[in-house]
Amino acid sequence: MTTAAQPTDRALVWHTSSYSNGAGGECVECAITSTRAHVRDTKKVDGPVVTVAGTSWAAFLQALKRG
Repeated sequence: MTTAAQPTDRALVWHTSSYSNGAGGECVECAITSTRAHVRDTKKVDGPVVTVAGTSWAAFLQALKRG
């Protein structure tokens, strides 16, 4: 996992969580590339970005689905 102010990958397309309603909740948005997942706070889009390997992101999502 790495953190950076701005990812060095190509221009990223960010997707906001469907649970983000603009009411001040704790939400994140992510941008997926062919090899990595980038995650940031929806309220601090110019802030740090957490970047993980795509395989790690997939395993994380599967664990969430399993509960």
